[in-house]
Amino acid sequence: MEFFNYDSNLKPEKGRLLISQPFLPDPNFERTVVLLCEHNKEGSFGFVLNKLTQLTVDEIFEGISKLQAKVYVGGPVQQNTFHFIHCDPDMEDSNEIRDGLFWGGNFDQFKIWAETGIINESAYRFFIGYSGWDAGQLEKELESKSWIVAENNDPLSIFTITPEELWKETLKSLGGRFQVYSRYPTDPRLN
Repeated sequence: MEFFNYDSNLKPEKGRLLISQPFLPDPNFERTVVLLCEHNKEGSFGFVLNKLTQLTVDEIFEGISKLQAKVYVGGPVQQNTFHFIHCDPDMEDSNEIRDGLFWGGNFDQFKIWAETGIINESAYRFFIGYSGWDAGQLEKELESKSWIVAENNDPLSIFTITPEELWKETLKSLGGRFQVYSRYPTDPRLN
């Protein structure tokens, strides 16, 4: 089964992925895959799915000692904020992104679940900061060919592909010229 699908007519929308072009000059988004959690006329926001930090959740929050899950850089905006996506429909106050994939939830419930071991780390991804675009900004970046918009046919696949391989595997699964892009060296001068 192909997890990802490309159609040149795809527009950004909630639940879709933004895949950075191989030579996107912004170091915040070099070889990244961004899950869009919202896209409307006011702007867009989402999370970089494949940019790990050295931090774990228990290192960020006093009172949470049993959740040692890795934390990702969700983007360059407000890196003093904490966010999570998950596939747990029992988390109160979550926002469904699509098809059983949720963003956020009741933080008090989250803390209790983290300390009692209810959180299934393989069904959650944790972030500091987020990626955001003002009204019209993402469309301009798409016009300049900075991003590829892809449909995620299995939203939960983002939890099963390792962060180190996500960008490459996403491009490969789109086929055609994107398979070639997935093999581009990070620095062609070293090739």
